[in-house]
Amino acid sequence: MCVAFLCLIWPAKLSAQVTVKRVLTLMGSRFEVTVVERDSMSAAKCIDTVAAEITRIENLISEWRPHTQVSEVNRQAGIKPVRVDRELFSLTQRALQFSRLSGGAFDISIAAMDRLWRFDDSMTELPAAAAIRQSVAKVNYKNIILDSVASTIYLAEKGMKIGFGSIGKGYAADCGRTLLKSMGVKGGIVNASGDLSTWGTQIDEQPWRVGIKNPRKGNKMIAILKMREASVATSGSYEKYVEFNGKRYAHIINPKTGYPASGFISVTVYGPSAEFANGLSTSMMVLGARDGEKLLRQFPAYKAVWMTDTGRIKHFR
Repeated sequence: MCVAFLCLIWPAKLSAQVTVKRVLTLMGSRFEVTVVERDSMSAAKCIDTVAAEITRIENLISEWRPHTQVSEVNRQAGIKPVRVDRELFSLTQRALQFSRLSGGAFDISIAAMDRLWRFDDSMTELPAAAAIRQSVAKVNYKNIILDSVASTIYLAEKGMKIGFGSIGKGYAADCGRTLLKSMGVKGGIVNASGDLSTWGTQIDEQPWRVGIKNPRKGNKMIAILKMREASVATSGSYEKYVEFNGKRYAHIINPKTGYPASGFISVTVYGPSAEFANGLSTSMMVLGARDGEKLLRQFPAYKAVWMTDTGRIKHFR
């Protein structure tokens, strides 16, 4: 997900209410929580509460923290099923639904992929084709076995792993919005490193305005979205990549082949849920323009703006 790709456009006219925004480091990433409240003290308490909720989610779904249920599922791969909270079980169910819908273009078991591709300037040559094929040997969503009655997750092959880097932040943004609405906050934004959920209005009663930047022209916008109860997520290949022999290889990997996805520079999807938009944008990056659009057409509540590798921009409404 791409933080720099989205920008918020604020109103000039203010009312008796206050808009308070706080930048936080959560889930290893930059979050921005914005609330419209009656005063700064109330707003601060609301932001504290949502920060605690997102920390709780991280302590449930992180594959990097050894004490989490996801880490235990990964440790027991090929050994035994692990009983998990219903929240994590349901999140995994939805992830597997995306895998089926996308024909495996989306796959949370990609967490087991060997890290052959590095996008930190340390790569000096392309990995060997045989090594790339071997890197995804443990990646297969069909080997994630769920038992709804027992609420267990079992990874059928030793060495498998699951991770929620692709939809976890969108899920956190949605949960943050739900919590703040339940507290009576009339409007705001939970921005999880570019995967964001909005509700209500700004203090001048206008919708939130979210600008989608042109990845090739950072000072220009592809579109400006006017959002009330809505979410947006972006996947892109323009920030982390390597180049060999004049070809760009970006950080979004096709879980079926082990090779970087190609066809899109960026895909922004918007609709009711940041988690769902996140899954769609990731899947579309892997599927490419034709199959990605075919997938998107199955969900009329979601729209998209994308830029292809050739620089062509399309608005799908």
